[in-house]
Amino acid sequence: MDPEHAPATGRKRSQRPQKSPHEVADELRARIRSGVLRPGERMPTQASLADEFGVERGAVRQALRILQSEHLLTNVSKGSPATVAPGAGLFPAPAGPAAPPQPTMVALASRVAAAFAAPHVEIDALCLTSVSLTLAIGEPLRQIHADRLKPAKVDVRVLLPSRDIDLAFPAPVEASDAGLLHRRWLAQRNAQGQVLQHNLLALRATHGIDVHVSFRAVPFTPPVKLYLLNGAEALFAYYTLSRREREIEHELLQMYDSDGTRSVLFGFGQGAGARDTTFVEQSHLWFNALWETISSELQLMS
Repeated sequence: MDPEHAPATGRKRSQRPQKSPHEVADELRARIRSGVLRPGERMPTQASLADEFGVERGAVRQALRILQSEHLLTNVSKGSPATVAPGAGLFPAPAGPAAPPQPTMVALASRVAAAFAAPHVEIDALCLTSVSLTLAIGEPLRQIHADRLKPAKVDVRVLLPSRDIDLAFPAPVEASDAGLLHRRWLAQRNAQGQVLQHNLLALRATHGIDVHVSFRAVPFTPPVKLYLLNGAEALFAYYTLSRREREIEHELLQMYDSDGTRSVLFGFGQGAGARDTTFVEQSHLWFNALWETISSELQLMS
């Protein structure tokens, strides 16, 4: 076999079904974590990786950009082979959809950043306030501004509870405090949504990226949060309630609420097995059905 087309492990390529970019990234990540590919070592060429995994070069490039977004590779381009980043083998925690469940703010930023390695980024979210998504978007935005990521198009859709419903949570222990708590939640929902929208739409002027951000309101309080990334990954978490005390407008309120940033995310990947694939597909069907039927236009204002 021509050395340029030898696989990264030196083994002959086996005949396997075509892999997705995320599956290619997962296999290469495992080689980096295990030391098969060492820090400072040049990766095989994109042509040889495409030959090994039985995919198009575009899928290889997307996989390499995912690993670059996770700081495992440097010098990812169409030209010379990428290089394993210094210290890349020192971070043993897996980062793909198959990673162990982790709190939202640990897991979401890396997965959103990986999604931004695609030429067309598609993110759908169902949540209570969008605070976790707004924080997670910060990482790919930094990488875009540093010229390490450059998607051509970004489409983000967010479903949030309507302002016109009585929320199941956050809910006051004493019914007389309901109005005060509702105003606080609404202000947070609107502020986080406005920041998310502003930061993403700014990419049009600063980097010429085609960006679209849409919000719609659902007539219920979501008991779970759901993030769908590029049609290939679903991240799911429960809102777990507890009783807590908060100061709102100089008053101490007893309430039932959930810290969504600490909700544990479970990842499901398209092509990672029949159950994962079905979960991702059904999650998209469910989200689209909500978007197209019982949701309504949402205005992010007080």
